[in-house]
Amino acid sequence: MSKFDHIRPFYDSEVNEALRSVVHHPMMKALMSFTFPDVKEEVWAEQLTKTHSKRDFQANFIYNAVQKVLEKSSEGLTTSGFEKLDKHAPYLYISNHRDIILDTSLLNVCLLDHGLIMTASAIGDNLVQKTFLHVLSRLNRNFVVQRGLSPRELLQSSKLMSEYICQLLTRENRSVWIAQREGRTKDGNDSTQQGVLKMLAMASDEQNLMDFFKKVKIVPVSISYEYDPTDALKMPQLLAQAKAEVYVKEKNEDFNTLLSGIMGQKKRIHIHVGDVLDTELDAITATNENVNKQIQALAQVIDDSILSTYKLWPTNYIAYDLVHNTTRFADKYTEKEKQVFERRLEMRIDIENKILRDGFLAMYANPVVNKMKYQDA
Repeated sequence: MSKFDHIRPFYDSEVNEALRSVVHHPMMKALMSFTFPDVKEEVWAEQLTKTHSKRDFQANFIYNAVQKVLEKSSEGLTTSGFEKLDKHAPYLYISNHRDIILDTSLLNVCLLDHGLIMTASAIGDNLVQKTFLHVLSRLNRNFVVQRGLSPRELLQSSKLMSEYICQLLTRENRSVWIAQREGRTKDGNDSTQQGVLKMLAMASDEQNLMDFFKKVKIVPVSISYEYDPTDALKMPQLLAQAKAEVYVKEKNEDFNTLLSGIMGQKKRIHIHVGDVLDTELDAITATNENVNKQIQALAQVIDDSILSTYKLWPTNYIAYDLVHNTTRFADKYTEKEKQVFERRLEMRIDIENKILRDGFLAMYANPVVNKMKYQDA
């Protein structure tokens, strides 16, 4: 027994038994039928029962599933920055949070394509309540983040999570992905929660905290969709916030959002991996002795990397011009692209509701505002 047993992915020695337990599950059949529409069930089922490692499952099945998702719901995935990374080094990827499942799935497709070490990835336990999804997540090298804990339980859970992430990076030569915040960005403002960094820092045995973050090799990642497939689904929460009401999720809301994020239209997608944070951490040490200020400065450095390298699309510029009633970025999009975006806006929300309209547009416009702080957009 390991103290990580209730949060860790399967060991490779457990993979085959786990696959055999779900090979005939209706959701596995649906996943495989989607991924391999021209392959008979007995063929892919036999291949699954011959699979004995997480890597083989990811490379031979999930990789193809993600490619099919891209084919059905996007106009392609482009990347930048991956060529700078060492093929044999594990990294701590910290990304902005666009989609519950695809953030990490798309990153791992890119890592596999570039011959880099794929990640173990954090996933909230609210997303793996169904037995099949829990098994599938463990096969995909996800580790579970426990939600809804008391303050005392949260502290213990955070310590365990930090220790596990550190073990993966420093002893198992395994890269790790974690979102910069809990929950997806609702307003297009990507910012790193200091609590995430404080959790990671719990495993530090270094006298200087920034030396610990150097050791785990942080790589900021920016993920950018031309269209957010869950844009309209975020509106009820924004509406509740505007009215100072407590937002209560509907039953199965997380699962429905998960499916919408995977299969909803995204158009173009771009993933950029930044430089490994190094000299920036030395600068933080030199100017901040207080640990809280160091964490604050590190969050800012990660934000600077993500926001400055974020890929802007015509939808972002259109939304900015609509919000500000200007034609400042009219050279960044065509009249047809603007009409398509406005039609989408009308179809997905009640445009007579100012709160909804402003919230929807801000989600697309804010990345332009944020990037303008770093350079001419």
